Amino acid sequence: MIVAETPQDARNWARSAQRAGHSLGLVPTMGALHAGHFSLIDRARSECSRVAVSIFVNPTQFGPNEDLTRYPRTVEEDVKGCRERGVDLVLLPPAGGEAGIYPPGFQTWVEVRDLAAPLCGDRRPGHFRGVTTVVAILFGIFRPDRAYFGQKDFQQARVIERMALDLRLDTRVVVLPIVREADGLALSSRNRFLSPEERERALAIPRALQEAETLWRAGEERVSVLEALVLDRLGPASGLTFDYARILDASTLEPLACERIDAAPQGAVLAVAAYAGSTRLIDNVRLGRGGAPENRGG
Repeated sequence: MIVAETPQDARNWARSAQRAGHSLGLVPTMGALHAGHFSLIDRARSECSRVAVSIFVNPTQFGPNEDLTRYPRTVEEDVKGCRERGVDLVLLPPAGGEAGIYPPGFQTWVEVRDLAAPLCGDRRPGHFRGVTTVVAILFGIFRPDRAYFGQKDFQQARVIERMALDLRLDTRVVVLPIVREADGLALSSRNRFLSPEERERALAIPRALQEAETLWRAGEERVSVLEALVLDRLGPASGLTFDYARILDASTLEPLACERIDAAPQGAVLAVAAYAGSTRLIDNVRLGRGGAPENRGG
């Protein structure tokens, strides 16, 4: 496995592989890899003859009061995990290597408007501009045939799908299901920040989503009822600090017509964000028609 420190080295490798007729899968990450990331790598390995992983804690997607400086960095473990799963190249800029990704004088930004506006876009101004810009840079470096993302960051995946489609980047965005711990907590690099007590409280999130899904499957279609249920379960008694719980059209991330799940042709998403202590956690579940948002874009 090659560990490339510079975008130019990664670009040269990718172009050489593509000239030789190989298909290329890319898994963009910020490191602190876990089973969710590895599921993306495994899928890429099964579908592409060459697989690249980027490990880069992207500063432009963090706000001034967010956790950039303490975001977990486990470089040696990450590289070992990639090697064990047959990754061909890891792009790993050295510590403080932002200038390698963002050239001196950088001033070009990529923004997706409507899809990036609600949910985390509303709570974290500028976040998705940073995400789409760095992903566009990575797509430019590698020109992958496929790029793999997880459904836990549902809005992020939809935003990247839209970017790839609008800019005709010729990369197929593949979105894979959430990977969870045995107790239901969605895997996240930030989970390692949780104390045992905070982690126990965090379980209220998947439990609330499961309860809402069960109620929907029993015939409840009203958005207000399902959102109220989640709001109640994640209220003060949960020990969490509630951020949002919204049911939106899974395709457009707009409010549903008539406030009913069955009004969404492609189904709906129930998206939740809450804080356990100082750690912000997000999760979601698909409701209605449409299934998992996979293989869009490109």
